[in-house]
This record gives sequence, structure tokens and C-alpha cells, in this order.
Amino acid sequence: MASGFSRDAAMALLEEWTKGESLRKHGLAVSVCTESYGRREAEKLGLAGAEADAFAEQYASAGLLHDMDYERHPSLEEHPFVGVKHLRELGWPEPVLNAILAHADYSGVARESHLERALFACDELAGFLTACALVKPTKSIMDVEVAGVKKKMKDKAFARAVKREDMTLGAELLGIPLEEHVGNCLKAMQERAGELGLVGISS
Repeated sequence: MASGFSRDAAMALLEEWTKGESLRKHGLAVSVCTESYGRREAEKLGLAGAEADAFAEQYASAGLLHDMDYERHPSLEEHPFVGVKHLRELGWPEPVLNAILAHADYSGVARESHLERALFACDELAGFLTACALVKPTKSIMDVEVAGVKKKMKDKAFARAVKREDMTLGAELLGIPLEEHVGNCLKAMQERAGELGLVGISS
């Protein structure tokens, strides 16, 4: 992407619009997971070097920006429409804007592109994986395992705000088994645990 529409620019916007640490961290976690799918897709498309980086950066930026207006405008009438309107005025690329709109069921925007599907697939799962890490005695994402995540998904009382059906549908949209999807996102978050504040506490 052009330098004005980089991951750093997306992070600056997220920090400008969102003051709450947990929502910022959510944006970052979703970004990390979504970007990992962007990197996989770039490889499939035969992209390399700067071209692959620019491709994946759109995924990372969409993840950072998908809830940027949620703190100020949490209603269904306004989120994510207010944020997208602002981003459009700034000139952000349409693929990023469409992905942000498509992550909301009620927006009327179908999930057709790989980016749109990846962002939707990573949104609820990133939040769920964070919750799985924070209930560990160590509070570390390193101690989270795929089998444990799947078990927690069946526990309706755990992280009840997270829509299990969205995680399942997300994997279907990406054309991979749920277990693989969980593993992909978990690996992406573990690799960047420090950035996400999920390294945990030493015993």
C-alpha cells in the first residue's frame, strides 16, 4: 500500500479513535491473525518481497481498523459505517473498507474477497484466544493449545459474548477445518505475544 495507508498509519488511527486498552489490544490481535492469512495468500499468489509485504499490509491494516469507531459509535446504525466514511475521506483503499464493512453481519456487504473472509474469520477467534490466554495461571498465549480452545468453545459460560458460530463460519469461508484455523491464529499470536501483551507472567 502507499505509505499514507500503511500498517503504522492504521495503528495511529486506531490509537486516535480508541482510548480503551482492551479494544486496542483486540484490534492488534485481529490484525496479527488477519495478516498471517494475508501472508499465506501472498505466497499462494506467487508474490514475494515488497509486493508480498504490501499485500499483507492491507490485511494487517483492516484488522487494526475494523473496530476503530466502536468506542465512539457502538450502535448498529453507526459501527462500522462512521469509521469507513472517515477512512474513505482519507483515501484508504476500497478492499480494506469493504473488508471492514463485511465483518459486520448487518452491513449488507457480502464476504467475497479473501481479505473480507479472513477479517471476519479472525475477529471473534482472536478475542476468544485472548480470553483463553488470560484465564491461564501464567496469562500467557504460549500455554494455550488447540484442543483446549476447542473444549472452551463448548463451554457456553466461558467468554459468552464471543459468537462460536462466527468462528466456525469463518473457517468454512476460508475453506479449512476449524482446528486448522484455530491453530493458524494461535501460532500467529504466539509469534507476536510480546506485541500483544500476552507473554504472561513468570511463575
